[in-house]
Amino acid sequence: MFKNLEGQAIPDVTFRTRREHEWVDVTSADLFKGKTVVLFSLPGAFTPTCSSSHVPRYNQLAPQFRANGVDDIICVSVNDAFVMNEWKRSQHAERVTFLPDGNGEFSDKMGLLVGKEDLGFGRRSWRYSMLVRDGIVKKMFIEPEQPGDPYGVSDADTMLKYLDPEGALPHDVAVFTRDGCPFCVRAKGLLNDAGIEFEELLLNRDYTDQTLRAVSHSITYPQVFIDGKHIGGSDNLASWLAQRDETRSAA
Repeated sequence: MFKNLEGQAIPDVTFRTRREHEWVDVTSADLFKGKTVVLFSLPGAFTPTCSSSHVPRYNQLAPQFRANGVDDIICVSVNDAFVMNEWKRSQHAERVTFLPDGNGEFSDKMGLLVGKEDLGFGRRSWRYSMLVRDGIVKKMFIEPEQPGDPYGVSDADTMLKYLDPEGALPHDVAVFTRDGCPFCVRAKGLLNDAGIEFEELLLNRDYTDQTLRAVSHSITYPQVFIDGKHIGGSDNLASWLAQRDETRSAA
């Protein structure tokens, strides 16, 4: 069974990172001393679960972590600095610090370096997350020792729930738009004014009109979706926001 290191100091390791064209050594003290840090570690850069779920959600929820006193969110993998830098670029995860544990030294000292030779990975980190305050591990969420790559407790939502049990999660918003659409501009402005982050999908770049018809039964723009619900166009969005504000005021 993996050892839980809650209450213990973070391992003293020097990480070989790459900034622009230079090597930069970063120590554990540089990363953790005097700070509150959420760190999550995973088996490998560019791997499916890590790229589709683990990293994106931590990046999305970064503002909520900051609001709860977290100074930095760190993603660790047993990969070299070049791979980690490229992975960060491909993930558009500017809110997360990608930390290369190229030799597996940090993962080994955490007691979470495991053999993935059956996949041709060699030695890699087990999946886990932890909250570190001033270099001391305060909380760890370690995935259960099961075959494969379990992913159920080291996610961003679990860590955020630990930090802020009553906190509300941000809305998940997607806006289907097209170039030259004034109503699309209005919808994006409404969301920006409300402080709601959204993902914009642009016609003929990210989707076609066939996709829009398939998901919304509509060919007018924009089409807004919030938390899995089809809201509609800019007028519908304005009504949704007004109703949301009324509900908040009543509460």
